[in-house]
Amino acid sequence: MSDKRIVYLDHNATTAVAPDVLEAMLPYFTGKFANPMSIYSISQDNRKAVEDARERISRLLGAGDGRIVFSGCGSESDNQAIIGFAMANRAKGKHIVTSSIEHHAVLNSCKYLQKQGFEITYLPVTNDGLVRPSDLEKAMTSETILVSIMFANNETGVVEPIEELAKVAHAHNAVFHTDAVQAVGKLPIDVSKMGIDLLTASAHKFYGPKGVGILYANRKVRLDPIIHGGEQEKGLRAGTENVPGIVGIAAALEKALADRESETSREKTLRDRLERELLARIPESFANGAKAERLSNTTNITIKYIEGESMLLFLNASGICVSSGSACTSGSLEPSHVLLAMGVPAEHAHGSLRFSFGRDNTDADVDAVIEKLPAIVERLRAMSPVWEDHLKEGR
Repeated sequence: MSDKRIVYLDHNATTAVAPDVLEAMLPYFTGKFANPMSIYSISQDNRKAVEDARERISRLLGAGDGRIVFSGCGSESDNQAIIGFAMANRAKGKHIVTSSIEHHAVLNSCKYLQKQGFEITYLPVTNDGLVRPSDLEKAMTSETILVSIMFANNETGVVEPIEELAKVAHAHNAVFHTDAVQAVGKLPIDVSKMGIDLLTASAHKFYGPKGVGILYANRKVRLDPIIHGGEQEKGLRAGTENVPGIVGIAAALEKALADRESETSREKTLRDRLERELLARIPESFANGAKAERLSNTTNITIKYIEGESMLLFLNASGICVSSGSACTSGSLEPSHVLLAMGVPAEHAHGSLRFSFGRDNTDADVDAVIEKLPAIVERLRAMSPVWEDHLKEGR
């Protein structure tokens, strides 16, 4: 396996740290190692690096005078946004609205709040994976304090109508949060213009380091900390700041946005060719959410009458890395909750693969998948009694 060429098509799970991002981080592991909360000069140099990164990220996201809070990951930022907001504002109401296709960092935060006496409404989606603003409107009550709808889905790449949804939330005096972990660095985002009150992101999704995330919060939004200790991050997130990571996330976001338009076009060309060729070569297959606006790098393809895990294993043996859904649920035997919510039957949802492109992918990677996957499907279906029954029914 070590001599085999690796085709990596799982960039929605994680990305490699960009070389120039790593270069920006390196000094803060060694020579510039001081704790940024100390008062001596070498610490204050690191404090300046943290605040410079905060200012750059704020500018890139159109945050104005909003707060940028650094965290350990996107999941922590989601917890801070949802649980931190709910606990700080529960006297105003105990109703939260989210969608049925959210990442588990959002869904499980909401489940936790249900145990604390909050009421959660989980909105349905269309067959294309879209949350309808009309459904949100119907769900709003006088007790609704927060709406949390993801910006772009991690499994299908479907982009939600964020501005419309935010307007509905604000019309009912609720705060609007979006999990933008998959969207930041890939889509143009201006939180002020879009009406976003809370936004979460994670560096390792756009060629930054693992272990650092951000939470944008409008200054009018009250939050309780979920990690208690010192006064770091204005008392919202205790713990010594990850200075190399913070420097890295700012550098990564700057580079991702600088390259965004050219990368969007290039990755979409690769994605569309892969999708078109696979659907043409593999009978009984379809792309999920293909009629909606999607991230340019993502396609989720369902291949009927076959198990996704089996396909993953055979692809891995050929040096091809893809996924069957979210990396955070890769150990689960349950079908994708996202695809189920979109109306895909459970038996078909099990046979879905997600391909997500990145800046190093080429036509040769597409060629490798086109060469290998149809043959793998044919081999697995030849061993499948379900496929055999399907063929008999079609005669």
